[in-house]
Amino acid sequence: MVASGGDGPLGGDSTDDLAETPPSEIVCVDCGGPAHLLTPPPEDGRWLVGDIVAYRCRDCRDRWDMELAAREQG
Repeated sequence: MVASGGDGPLGGDSTDDLAETPPSEIVCVDCGGPAHLLTPPPEDGRWLVGDIVAYRCRDCRDRWDMELAAREQG
């Protein structure tokens, strides 16, 4: 988890620090099969920018690690 400036218990109370919720499934870049999310959600339910999540492909068993980006404004 990435903590940033702020007054919250983890130092990240700003909504600017919140990331998009990662999808439960992505398409594997190598084989095109479904890759499922391995990383459990944070205890507080808040995904933060810079959090790393892992996926495992059902077909080729490759693992993919992704860094979460900021939520889109708008």
